[in-house]
Amino acid sequence: MTMTTQRPAPDSSAPSAADPAPAGRATPPPGTPSPQAPATGDVWSVISTTSLMLCLVAGWMVAQMLYLGGVSQDRAQDALYTQFRGDLAAATAPLGPVTEVGEPVATLSIPHIGVEQVVVEGTASGDLLVGPGHLRNTVLPGQLGTSAVFGRASTYGAPFARIGELVRGDQINVTTAQGSVRFSVLGVRRAGDPLPQPRPESAARLVLVSGEASGARLPSISPGRVVYVDAEADEAFDTPAGLPRVVPDPELAMGTEAGAVLPLLTLCLGLLLALTFGVIAARQRFGAALVWVVTTPVVIAVAWLTTDVVMRLLPNLM
Repeated sequence: MTMTTQRPAPDSSAPSAADPAPAGRATPPPGTPSPQAPATGDVWSVISTTSLMLCLVAGWMVAQMLYLGGVSQDRAQDALYTQFRGDLAAATAPLGPVTEVGEPVATLSIPHIGVEQVVVEGTASGDLLVGPGHLRNTVLPGQLGTSAVFGRASTYGAPFARIGELVRGDQINVTTAQGSVRFSVLGVRRAGDPLPQPRPESAARLVLVSGEASGARLPSISPGRVVYVDAEADEAFDTPAGLPRVVPDPELAMGTEAGAVLPLLTLCLGLLLALTFGVIAARQRFGAALVWVVTTPVVIAVAWLTTDVVMRLLPNLM
């Protein structure tokens, strides 16, 4: 007699290896990262890139204003001195009363505080990035009348940072197309101090103007008040006629160029934003170290330009 062994019927509820996965729930191959991992990585890349860009640009701006801008100012002064010396030799140096903004008009030497600078025409914030500037509605230094020269107190070389240390009798030497003049300091004054005695009819007067921090010992990015140094020379050169009566507000003490540079500032900020997006995209395909090595010089170049623009939004004497 033949015995037949009956096998148990398979459990219909247990999944079979051959059965397809339920619709909409495809099982990824082993080792495949979970769907949340790439999203988390993308968010971290955006946050880290944006943070690094902000730190890099902000740090560069502060360093450029207080320190690296001095290097730029030194280079500009060397070029201006070469140009002005050539103009003097060729007898083409400006005599006034109207001179193109940015042109060198005089050299200024203050031995007591170690100042050796070329003075340019114009006193707006952008003009003073390269050195002291001559207020355009005053005579040139050494001419009959009163001349005013503005200079920065804490940024871009800070050529007038120490003019508040001058005392009566200190010498200020000026050279223009008409010759050299030696001024003697009459005194230093601030807002509320009495004005000096009226200028003698045959004398030349020079007023140095800068900012001064109120009680701060370290460089101040925003000077709290204006300081004036009055100086006088017994003799003066002739003054050409046609001196402008007024200058725009941005060329006055503590003036800014906000309206003129906002479009350029918008462009610079747009470039920085585009660079940030570019770095974020590049980091998805290349290593972070390689991306930053390639893009950092570009970011610094745009940050340098942006800082020059931002300086025009700030007081011209800072």
